[in-house]
Amino acid sequence: MGRILNEFDSNMVDLTGKSILITGGTGSFGQKFVRTIINSWDVKRLVVLSRDELKQYEMAHEMRNEMSPENFAKLRFFIGDVRDGQRVHMAMRGIDVVVHAAALKHVPIAEYNPMECIKTNLLGAENIIEAAIANKVEKVIALSTDKACNPINLYGATKLASDKSFVAANNLVGDGPTRFSVVRYGNVVGSRGSVVPFFRNLAKNGSEIPITDTRMTRFWITLQQGVNFVLSNFNMMQGGEIFVPKIPSTKITDLAEVIAPKLPTREIGIRPGEKLHEMMISEDDAYVTVDLGDRYAIEPAFAEYPRKSLKEVYGATPVSDRFSYSSGSNDWWLDNQEMTAMLKVAGV
Repeated sequence: MGRILNEFDSNMVDLTGKSILITGGTGSFGQKFVRTIINSWDVKRLVVLSRDELKQYEMAHEMRNEMSPENFAKLRFFIGDVRDGQRVHMAMRGIDVVVHAAALKHVPIAEYNPMECIKTNLLGAENIIEAAIANKVEKVIALSTDKACNPINLYGATKLASDKSFVAANNLVGDGPTRFSVVRYGNVVGSRGSVVPFFRNLAKNGSEIPITDTRMTRFWITLQQGVNFVLSNFNMMQGGEIFVPKIPSTKITDLAEVIAPKLPTREIGIRPGEKLHEMMISEDDAYVTVDLGDRYAIEPAFAEYPRKSLKEVYGATPVSDRFSYSSGSNDWWLDNQEMTAMLKVAGV
C-alpha cells in the first residue's frame, strides 16, 4: 500500500454567513459542492446558476427530500447561461464567493461545434469576471482541466484561454476587493463522462473492454476531494494562482482489470484530441511553480496588482527548473487494492 489519498482541508475557509454562487451547479461537481456547503456551514444563501430547468427541478426535488427545511431555504435555483452577461450580473448581486464550474467539456462535440465551446468556456468566463468585479465579489475560483496544459484540442485551448483570463483579471480590479484564482485537476472518479461508469456497465453487460492505448495513464481524484480542494484554496489564494493537487496516477489497463477482471481488453487506438498521458504542469511553467506540500501552485508571471508570493505567506518552495507534472511520470501510483479502495470511497 502506498500513500493515503489527500482529503484536503475544506475547513481552512469559514463560509458562515456568506452568500455563494456556483455556476454549472447541477453537474456532478456542483451537486457535491452544494451538499458539502450546506452540511458544513450556516451560509446566508447558496445560488445554483445553470441553464437546464429539468436538472434544476430534479436537483431541487432531491435536496428538498434530504435536507431540513431550514437548510433547503438557503438554496436559490437560478436559471441562466454564463453566455448571458446581463443574467450573470443579476445572479451575482450580493454574492461574496463564486465557484465557476460551468463549461462545455466534451472533446469531440467541441471539435464539431467550436464556436459554441468558445462562447461558453471563454466568453462565459469574461462575463463571470466582469460581473464579479462590478458586484465587488470577494473571491472567485474557476475550475480548469488538465487539458488546458499544452492543449491539443479545442476544449483544452478554450480552458487555457479561460485560465489566462481569470489570472489576468486581477489586474483589472483596481482598488476593488475581488481576487481570482484557478483550480486545475484530472479525471474525477464517477463523474458524468468518466470512464469508470462506462467500464462498470461493460463489466455487467459487455464481452470485452475497449482500451484506446495500453500505455495510457490518468490522474484520479474523487468528487469529494475535488470539492474539498477547491474550498481549501479560498484562504490560501492571493490572486492569480493556478492550484494543482497532488493526486495519484493509474494505467487505464490496470483500472480495467480492477473493474472488470473477467473481461478481455481490446486496443482500439487513441482518439483525436486525446493524450497518452495527462499533463497538469508543463516544464515551461516550472519557473513560476511552487510546492505547497499537498499541492502545487503556478503563480502569475505578470502581476500588476498588490500580491504576496506563496513563498512569502506560506513558505512554499520553488520546484526545479526541469519540473513537470504528468500522469505518466508521476511518483504516486495506485496498486489494484488502492484503486478498489478509491472506487469504494467514491461510491462507484
